[in-house]
Amino acid sequence: MRVVMASRIDGITIGELSKLTGVHIETIRYYERIKMLPKPLRTVAGRRIYDLKQVRLLTFIKRSRELGFSPDNVRKLLRLGGPDGAPCLRVREVALDHLNDIRARISHLRKLERLLAKTVSECTGTTAPECPVLDILDVRKSNQVLNG
Repeated sequence: MRVVMASRIDGITIGELSKLTGVHIETIRYYERIKMLPKPLRTVAGRRIYDLKQVRLLTFIKRSRELGFSPDNVRKLLRLGGPDGAPCLRVREVALDHLNDIRARISHLRKLERLLAKTVSECTGTTAPECPVLDILDVRKSNQVLNG
């Protein structure tokens, strides 16, 4: 652990970092634990202190996560240089893989939407022993519905 002889005014506290970036304190600690965000310097009293570079880095991580990049992909982007100028061709590869994953999920969600819409439209709303919605939720019956 790196320790510095510094007062609070020499750096940004974790609470201030949280307010500046909109990232919860526990999430900041989590990013440090999983080595997405480098461990900060600490005061003699053991308090974390951050600087503007870490504010920028955390903002980059937050925005990457908002766009759905996995922690592994965020780490890849950071290893490539992150906000300080990663090679665009390599960043494009990571982003293209992510885009393909998103498109696959969208395709899957559209199939689910069609199935559920069809099932809901078949539901009479009465208290009958057979309910199309319950049928697709029941493991035994859903295989017949999904494969039928």
